[in-house]
Amino acid sequence: MTFTQFLTFLLVGIGLCFDTFAVSVSFGILKKEIQFKQATFVASVLALVQTLFPVVGWLIGLSLKDLISNVDHWLAFGLLAIIGGRMIFEGIRKEEERKEFDPTKILVVLGAGVATSIDSLVVGLSFGFLNTTIVAPAVIIGGVTFLAAMLGMLFGKNIPGKTSHRSLILGGIILILIGGKILAEHLFN
Repeated sequence: MTFTQFLTFLLVGIGLCFDTFAVSVSFGILKKEIQFKQATFVASVLALVQTLFPVVGWLIGLSLKDLISNVDHWLAFGLLAIIGGRMIFEGIRKEEERKEFDPTKILVVLGAGVATSIDSLVVGLSFGFLNTTIVAPAVIIGGVTFLAAMLGMLFGKNIPGKTSHRSLILGGIILILIGGKILAEHLFN
């Protein structure tokens, strides 16, 4: 791998991890007491999904690119809206009825990982089209995503304010807005 290829893959990884960073900030806001081990687990799952999706896209090939690109933004929006809506719902419930929303639960992390990694699938398709080997880009994308997720949770956890129902509502709104941004980017570009 040349330095130019490495730089290209690094920039692709940075471009793909912004949504993961934003989701991780909201996770940090929600779980201010998150421990390093929990944050590492969340970041590892998000990075693993972001690493595997380009490989899957690369394996699928260009024949399905048009099918995937027609629904990827709706899938990402739907997943983030469901997670965000649940957070808002929990935030507006009476305190005695409220379930603790734990952003470190595997289903929440996987849902967020899939929602923020769908673009990686399409990137994998393009790497296949360009006859680019996929191992190096996938590993670089995963590494960048891991760092972005860890930094996002650290940043979110250090935002002043106590964890409350408002944090749930704010985190839910952030996730829905990220989903809306993904949807708008695909519908209006």
